[in-house]
Amino acid sequence: MIGRSLNLKSILGFWLPLEATWLMMGVEGPFLAGIVARLGNPVDNLAAFGCAFSLAWLVESPVIMLLSASTALVRDREGFLALRRFTFLLIGTLTGLLALLALPWVFTPLAERALGMPPEVARLAHLATVLLIPWPAAIGYRRFYQGLLVQRHLGRKVALGTLFRVGSMGLAAGATVLALDDRIPGACVGSLGLTAAVVTEAVATRWMVRHIVRDLLAPGPSGPAPAMASLVRFYFPLALTSIITMSTGPLLTLFLGRGQDAVPCIAVWHLVYDFVFFFRSGGGAFQEVGVALCGTEDGHAVALRRAAVFLAVLSSGLMVAVVLSPLGALWFRGVVGLTGDLLPFALLPAQFLILLPAMEALLGFQRSRWISARRTRFVSAATALEMGGIVLGMVLFALVLGWRGTLAAALSLTLGRMVACGYLLRKARLLPS
Repeated sequence: MIGRSLNLKSILGFWLPLEATWLMMGVEGPFLAGIVARLGNPVDNLAAFGCAFSLAWLVESPVIMLLSASTALVRDREGFLALRRFTFLLIGTLTGLLALLALPWVFTPLAERALGMPPEVARLAHLATVLLIPWPAAIGYRRFYQGLLVQRHLGRKVALGTLFRVGSMGLAAGATVLALDDRIPGACVGSLGLTAAVVTEAVATRWMVRHIVRDLLAPGPSGPAPAMASLVRFYFPLALTSIITMSTGPLLTLFLGRGQDAVPCIAVWHLVYDFVFFFRSGGGAFQEVGVALCGTEDGHAVALRRAAVFLAVLSSGLMVAVVLSPLGALWFRGVVGLTGDLLPFALLPAQFLILLPAMEALLGFQRSRWISARRTRFVSAATALEMGGIVLGMVLFALVLGWRGTLAAALSLTLGRMVACGYLLRKARLLPS
C-alpha cells in the first residue's frame, strides 16, 4: 500500500502495472487481424471483422469509465451494492442493445444500405457480431471489479488479469483454426478470440477480487446507500465522454473519405493511430492512478501533477526519438510493411502527433481530479470541446485548405486535445484545494 506521502517513485510503481495492461490490450486487435489475414478470403473477412469489432466497441463504450467510478465511489458495503446494481443494469441494457442490432432484419439493412457493404461481407460481419454479444457485459463486469483492485493499490492483479486475457485470446483463436480449419470464417475466428479473452479476464478478475468483496459485504458500520439518481448524475457524463471519444475514429474516417488522396489515407490512418497508441497509452493509465491516489490532501495533487508532467515529457520524448529518426521509417516500412509510395502518408502525420502522448498524460491527471471531486460534467464538457476542435480542424485543414487527409487528421487531433486540456486547466480553480 502507498502511504500518505507520495513521491515519483511510488506513483510510477503504482502506474507501471496499469500501463502494462494498456499495452497488452493494444496488441490484441493487430494480433487477431494478423490471424484473420492468414485465413481464407482475407479481404472480406478483415472487413467483416473490423465492422463487427467497431460496432461492439461503440456499444460497450459507456462501460469504459466503470473502472474510474468503482475506484472513486466504492468505500463501504452500501456503496458497493449500489454501484453493482447500477453496473448490472448498465451492462444488461447494452448487451440487449447489441443483441437487438445483431438481429438479421436489423443488421442486414444497416450493413448493406447504411454502410454499403457487399452482401457476402455483410453476412460475415453479422456472424462475427453475434459472437461478440457477450462483449459489453464481460467488459463492464470486469472493469467494475478492477476498480476495487486499483482502489486498494493492487494494479499488478489488474495486469495479471489482462495477461490471462491475451493468453486465452491466442489459445481460443488458435484452437478454433486447428479444430475447424476453413469451416469457420476468419471474421468468426477473430470474434471468438475476443469473446473468449474478455470472458476469461472477467472471471479471473472476479476471482482475484473475492477477498475484497467478502470484506465489503461483512457486517459492520456503513454509510447511506447512494441513490440511483445520484449514480446516474455522476456516471452519465463519464459514459458520454467514452461515447464521444470512441466516435472519433468513425468521424475521422468520414472526413478522410472526402479529402485529398482518400483511399491511401483511409488505408494508412489506422496504422498511424495504432502506432501513436503505444506512446500515449501511459496517459490513459494515469487517469486511474490519479483517481486512486488523489486523496484529500493538496500534497497528493501536487505529487501527481509532477508525475504527470514527468510522464508527459517521457512519452512524447520517446516518440520524438522514434519518428524524427530513421526508426520511424524503419517501423512503417520494415515492420508494418508500407510501400515507399505510402510511407509519406504515415510518417509525416506521425511526426505532427508528437505532442499527443504528453497531452494524454496531462489530460489523464486533470480528469482524475474532477472524477475524485465527483464533478464529472466538466470531464464530458472537455471531451465535447475536444470533438468540436477535431471537427473544426478537419473542415479547415482537409476540406477548405485541401491538405492530405492523414496530415489534416493529425493536426486536428492535436488541436482538439489542446482545447480539452486548456478547458480543464482553466476550470481547475473550481476544484477544492
